[in-house]
Amino acid sequence: MKRSNRLVVLTEYFLENPRKHIQLPYFVELCNTTKSSISEDLDIINEVFQHKGLGYLERTTGAGGGVKYIATSSAEAGENFITTLQKKLEDPVRILPGGYLYMSDILGDPSMVREIGRVFASCFAHLEIDAIVTVATKGIPLAYATASFLNVPVIIARRDPKVTEGSSVSINYVSGSSRKIQTMVLPKRSLPDGSNVCIIDDFMKAGGTITGIKSLLKEFSATVQAVGVLAEADDEEDERVVTDYTSLLKISPVDIQNHHVSVQPGNYQMGL
Repeated sequence: MKRSNRLVVLTEYFLENPRKHIQLPYFVELCNTTKSSISEDLDIINEVFQHKGLGYLERTTGAGGGVKYIATSSAEAGENFITTLQKKLEDPVRILPGGYLYMSDILGDPSMVREIGRVFASCFAHLEIDAIVTVATKGIPLAYATASFLNVPVIIARRDPKVTEGSSVSINYVSGSSRKIQTMVLPKRSLPDGSNVCIIDDFMKAGGTITGIKSLLKEFSATVQAVGVLAEADDEEDERVVTDYTSLLKISPVDIQNHHVSVQPGNYQMGL
């Protein structure tokens, strides 16, 4: 196989299989070439990935040596994307009655959601994560986007048990914003005991839902390695019950009288 063809084949493989460790003999057979040629191809691909801010190839040596693709976003690309999100959310036409902000179009835009997932994956690239956990419903697309770059499954906690999911673990928790008692359930077979998980959600006020998920995960002896939220409320910091989290945006209370929305970058830090 010609080098130009090999580069296409290898690049396509890495983009479709992030964080999957593969030994070099697999690529030697796949491309019908030599190990030294594959090694040179990997150098070229790694250089382009880093130059384009798409991530990097992590290579290991020895008997079990191989390579895996770590999908990340460069700091510059991440900041530019966050700025784009800020401008979109600051549009006054998004203001809804009651001071709410319309965000469903962003959560329904595949390209936007994919980039949000890439930024989260960059923030958590250095962590060992076995699964992404979210709660139905708006956090689901963000969870799947993040999971696609980390190459791990998505686990969805729900408010009500589903008969099609078998026996479940259920907990009651207090909502941080409304102070109401809520219920959250997770199927017993959805998450192996002792898993390392990352919680992803769309919006956080006081953090009651995140606390509820953490309590539920304790029933599975899971370790929460990270918490990522698309946006956090800027007026709930004094009452916030969650302190260790990563946010991409911080939204101030909507000024209904002046029809104004203020959105700032969150506390995120890229993993590169």
